[in-house]
Parts: sequence; structure tokens; C-alpha cells
Amino acid sequence: MFEVTPLSSSKSKVPVDLTDLELAQALVERNLIAHQDWHRLKGNRKAQAKQQLASALVFLLKDQPQEALERLNQAVGWLDGSLASPPCPDAQRRKANQK
Repeated sequence: MFEVTPLSSSKSKVPVDLTDLELAQALVERNLIAHQDWHRLKGNRKAQAKQQLASALVFLLKDQPQEALERLNQAVGWLDGSLASPPCPDAQRRKANQK
């Protein structure tokens, strides 16, 4: 189907003391778009898709397939160009507080 180079064949090894869920959560943390980077990466389709795919894996491992599917669909939307950058979270909060 597809070919993936196993990590075990490289110099670094997968930590055996971590569960699949812990590894997936670490992947989410690594790919999370930080608040201070939001404006720089808001339109970066690859960064947005990676963030959504990592989150989907966590939900799948937590046996929450609907949540996983939602994140997968968002990742696809970023990759195929059907999704656009959301509004600035800070601007949305300021707008909501003014009402």
C-alpha cells in the first residue's frame, strides 16, 4: 500500500516506556501551532494539516473515532485547499468582549 521507513532502522529508537497514546500526544505537542506563531503559520497548509493529523491520531487512540474523523477531514481540507485560515483568536475574543 505505502512504504514507510521504520524508525527502528535509524539511529534513534522509539522509547519503549511510552504508550502509543503518549507518543501521539508528544507528536501533538511538537506540531501544535503556538499562540505566538499563529499569525506566521495561519496559512501554512502543511503546518495546519500536521497539527490536525496528530490530533486525529490521539482521538483515534482514545477510541473517539468521530473526533478523529473530524480532525482528519480538517487535515484533508488544509491539504486540498478547501479550508482557509480561521479568524485571529485574539481579535475574536476582543470582538466578543465588546458586545
